[in-house]
Amino acid sequence: MTPQHQLTPHLKHLRLSGVLETLDARQRQAIDGQWSYGDFLARLLEDEIERRAQRQLVQRLRRASVNLSKTFETFDFTATPSLNRQQVLALASGDYIRAKRNILICGPTGTGKSHVAQGLAHDACRQGFDVLFVNTHTMVRHINGGRADGTLDKRLATYLRPDVLILDDFGLKPLDGQAPADLYDVINERYEVGSIVLTSNRAPEEWPALFGNPLLAAAGLDRLAHHAETVIMTGASFRARRSPPTQRPAGEKDKAAPGAATAVTPLSAHNSVTP
Repeated sequence: MTPQHQLTPHLKHLRLSGVLETLDARQRQAIDGQWSYGDFLARLLEDEIERRAQRQLVQRLRRASVNLSKTFETFDFTATPSLNRQQVLALASGDYIRAKRNILICGPTGTGKSHVAQGLAHDACRQGFDVLFVNTHTMVRHINGGRADGTLDKRLATYLRPDVLILDDFGLKPLDGQAPADLYDVINERYEVGSIVLTSNRAPEEWPALFGNPLLAAAGLDRLAHHAETVIMTGASFRARRSPPTQRPAGEKDKAAPGAATAVTPLSAHNSVTP
């Protein structure tokens, strides 16, 4: 019986069966490099720690519901020159999470707001934080569904538990029914307890009207914006730039006046949100 066969049941009992993946290779290295027993054991334990860390990262990313390809490594900063790259990379350090602060990402449709938010999610997961990425409208619908089956508190807790809650596309769809109250509850319960990263293609001064209730809007947005850092993104849509030009039938004349151009109206520059 080989040493590996002898060790297998013991390693499984100790929940260290991952050691078996590198045991043979490490044993050959130990012989060739004349490692001490202590060095050999240390390398095996380092392998196990790395395996567990990688497995936990995969689990955090899965729970976060992020697109695995939307990282800062795949984001084209050169295509959005108005974006403050140093600001974004500083946020990726995760200090805002430790300080329980929020991030508000504003800009026109297609400028990469969701990609930046998911890049922050990836870096947070790599640092061991729990993250949840969700469309804002999907979240309030899910919470509201708990009124029908008695799971309202349980559903609300889903969005209070993570270290970072990313609310995508705030303001894209109207907040109706109980949605303003449910969104307020999420913001209020997470205030100075957990971070919110919010993306919106609406300017901050438009946000109060989305609630349809001046009191809820004032209270909720005051908490959301307090200590928040704002990231402004402007420019043309990535999707529009990647789309092939529309081919006109032969002989069809342009209807636009000479020199006219279609432009995406940029969001007014806001360096901060007044709480």
